[in-house]
Amino acid sequence: MNSKNKIKLFVVDDDAIYLKLIEIEFLQYPDFKLETYESGEICIENLSHAPDLIILDYHLDGIDKNAMNGIQTLDKIKASNPGIPVVMLSAQDKIEVAINCMHHKAFDYIVKNETAFLRLQKVIATILDTQKLEESLEWYMERMSSRFK
Repeated sequence: MNSKNKIKLFVVDDDAIYLKLIEIEFLQYPDFKLETYESGEICIENLSHAPDLIILDYHLDGIDKNAMNGIQTLDKIKASNPGIPVVMLSAQDKIEVAINCMHHKAFDYIVKNETAFLRLQKVIATILDTQKLEESLEWYMERMSSRFK
């Protein structure tokens, strides 16, 4: 992520109302550029837009019962670019679902409830802080290695 550019955030959810709620929530933050998608397939087709992070619904079968679910979409995202942090969203408040998402390399799992937007803000802040720290560490390591050549 280039610090001079906006943070590109993909939001993938088959629930049009929830998708719009997330979009409205992030409109108040000018540092974000949102791209919203109603299916995992459309998200995968647009990975070339280089998202900095993805918020992904767990089910994704509300529009098309044969659509890829969130786990299948997550696996394809990670196969294409393992460095993209993906935060899973679901109305399911089951520990088994959260563990399954983490086994498939999701960064975090958030239940769709009254605190979901606050949790999303905190998780995104953590992701961005981690990325900045990694960039600083890379810069430091490159600098140190060039000193000893």
